Amino acid sequence: MPRPICVRMVILRPSLSRKTFGWSLLTIGALGLVLPFLQGFLFLAMGVFVLRDQHIWAARRWGWVAGRWPQQVTRIEEMEASLGRRLAGARERVWRLFSRP
Repeated sequence: MPRPICVRMVILRPSLSRKTFGWSLLTIGALGLVLPFLQGFLFLAMGVFVLRDQHIWAARRWGWVAGRWPQQVTRIEEMEASLGRRLAGARERVWRLFSRP
């Protein structure tokens, strides 16, 4: 009987643009493992980071990365949250600029 895998609750947020971007990074990462001028591991890690909210397998891999390098993962996730807040603010300012009568 297979052993159950305990994984923290994963909330998937499907997004076609994130999936496309993440899979592109994984493809570049796979090429980078073969080609000497690309950093394959870096692109693979970025691809898993982008896909962690899209696929359960990516969330599991990201969990492994978070267990291995917790301080770096915390910093990366804080930077992502900060960028999201900045983009939301910029989007709101542009919306106000163009929605004036």
